[in-house]
Amino acid sequence: MRATLSALAAAGIALSATAAVLANDFPTQARVEYVLRCMDANGGQSYNTLYTCVCAIDKIAESFSYEEFAEAETFSLMRSTPGEQGGVFRDPDRARVLQKRYQEVVSAAEQSCLVGRKETAPAPAPEN
Repeated sequence: MRATLSALAAAGIALSATAAVLANDFPTQARVEYVLRCMDANGGQSYNTLYTCVCAIDKIAESFSYEEFAEAETFSLMRSTPGEQGGVFRDPDRARVLQKRYQEVVSAAEQSCLVGRKETAPAPAPEN
């Protein structure tokens, strides 16, 4: 019985370690590039945008392997390329599927991490 419990515990630890590795297989450069683009799009470099954008890429990394993310992001960023060259990024069924998934995952991550929301200062107390 103890051997079975030990084996199950070891398997559980191995699975959670594997899941953590898969969720963090994004190269640092890819994370930094995403965070810098996110910060630029949401008010520039500040601690508030840094933390929300880092949170977003961490959430995205939980939903995509790096290879899927790189492909989906490329399709999404290049879909507006005009003409025949842009068709490579717009037209394939895989491009459409990955673009849609990318947009859904990014939107959910940004919403969860409050990306783009401005902090408001508390209203001053009325003077009596």
